[in-house]
Amino acid sequence: MARIITNFENVDRFIVGTVGQPGERAFYLQARNGTNLVTIACEKAQAAALVERLELLLKEIRKKNSSGHPINSAISYLRDDKPLEQPIAEDFRAGVMAITWLNAESLVMIETQAISEQMVFPDITEEENGDDDPKLIPDDDLDGPDLLRVKLSLAQVKEFISRTNSVIDAGRQPCTFCGIPIDPNGHLCPRANGYRR
Repeated sequence: MARIITNFENVDRFIVGTVGQPGERAFYLQARNGTNLVTIACEKAQAAALVERLELLLKEIRKKNSSGHPINSAISYLRDDKPLEQPIAEDFRAGVMAITWLNAESLVMIETQAISEQMVFPDITEEENGDDDPKLIPDDDLDGPDLLRVKLSLAQVKEFISRTNSVIDAGRQPCTFCGIPIDPNGHLCPRANGYRR
């Protein structure tokens, strides 16, 4: 099947959302530009890592541009609390993700590449050479995995961070003793010697 590369220069909506109850939620990354909608299945840890890196990027941008440049000014945004758009049809499962600051445009580019066989079954020679980190496959590789590329303003990045943090926090609360998420009917806490909490 031919590779699909989707570029959203001006994305209308870029969110993380879930389907299901806490403890059984499926996470999705969704981007919409006009009538074009891309839905990517992802792990909670991927969403959390993306937010963590975006927060670090914003901090670094502010530090480098502390001279009153527009980047350092207050960024206003309206948080999008609407649910995922229907139908939720998974286009691919997220594999490699990359974040790039486009200084000339004052935009953040996020690239999400589909998980590939190379990621599931890594090349042994790469592991031996110490280069086992997955990489984005160049656009000209027609047999590569699908790719979504979006460009976001700083306000959109702040909105994405705020929403994603609230989606992640809406899951099961961790046990105060062991840190393991507590199911609705409790859990057997290893630090409480197996007693139900």
